[in-house]
Amino acid sequence: MDILIQQLFNGLTIGSVYSLVALGLTLVYGILHIPNFAHGALYMLGGYITLSMMTLYGVNYWFAMLVSVIVVGLMGVLLERFVFRLLREAPPLHDKIAAIGILLFLEAFAQFVWGADFHTMTSPYDQVVNIMGLTFTLQRLLIIVSAIVVMILLYLFLKKTYTGSTIIAMSQSREGASLVGININKVAMLTFMISGGLAAIASSLASPINLVFPGMGHLVILKAFVIIILGGMGSIPGAIVGGYILGFSESLGATYISNDYKDIIAFVLLVVILTVKPTGLFAKGER
Repeated sequence: MDILIQQLFNGLTIGSVYSLVALGLTLVYGILHIPNFAHGALYMLGGYITLSMMTLYGVNYWFAMLVSVIVVGLMGVLLERFVFRLLREAPPLHDKIAAIGILLFLEAFAQFVWGADFHTMTSPYDQVVNIMGLTFTLQRLLIIVSAIVVMILLYLFLKKTYTGSTIIAMSQSREGASLVGININKVAMLTFMISGGLAAIASSLASPINLVFPGMGHLVILKAFVIIILGGMGSIPGAIVGGYILGFSESLGATYISNDYKDIIAFVLLVVILTVKPTGLFAKGER
C-alpha cells in the first residue's frame, strides 16, 4: 500500500506537468486548428531561460520563472504574428511544416547558445519530506500545487473575464467571433502568449527534478499530443484529465510492469481509449 500511495503521488506530479503542456497545446488547436509541433521547443526554451537567469544573473527561482514565462510568451506572440498568421489562408499542410521548421530551428539555436550538454537546475525546494511513509521533495509538492493554481486561474480567466470569453467564442466559431466584432488577430496572439507561458511554467517546475537539454521537449510534446487526442482535440477539461490519466498510468506502469516500457504506455492508452471512444473523452464536436 505504501508503494501504491507513493506512485500515485508521483503520478500526480508527472500528470501536473503533462496537463500544463497539453493545456497550451489544446488552446492553440481549439482556436486556430494548428497542431503546434513547435510547442515542445517553447517548453525547452522555458527551462533554459529559467536556468540561465538563476546561474548567470543569480536571481531567485520565482523571478527566473517569471522572466521565462514573459520571454516564451512573447516568443509565442512572434510566432503567431510572423509565421502562422501569414499561413492562415495557405493549405493546411503548410502550417505543420512551418511548426516543424520552427522546432528544428529553436533546438539548433539552443544547442548553439547553451551547448548539447545536460544541465541540472537547482531548486530552493529540494528538501526531502517523509510523511506517514510517503517520501517526496518539496519541489514535487510545489509542482502539484502550482499546476492546480495555474489551472484554476486559467479557468477563471476564460470564464469570468471578457477577454477570456473572446477566446472561448473564437474557439466555437472564428467567423462568428469576427462578425460580432472580436479582433481575431489579437485573440490569436493572446492565445499563443498564454500557450507559451504555460509551456514555460511547466518546464520551469519540472526541470529541477529532470534535466535541461536541447531535446527535452521531444517526448513531452509527443505525450501532449497523445493527451489532447485522448481528451478530445481542443477540449480544456480533456487536456487536464488526459494529463493526469497519463501521469498515473506511467507511474503505476513503471512500478508494476516495467520502467523500460513506461513511455510506451501513453500510446497503448491512446489505442485503448480511442477504440472505445474514437472522438476522445471530452470531444467538443464538429464546428
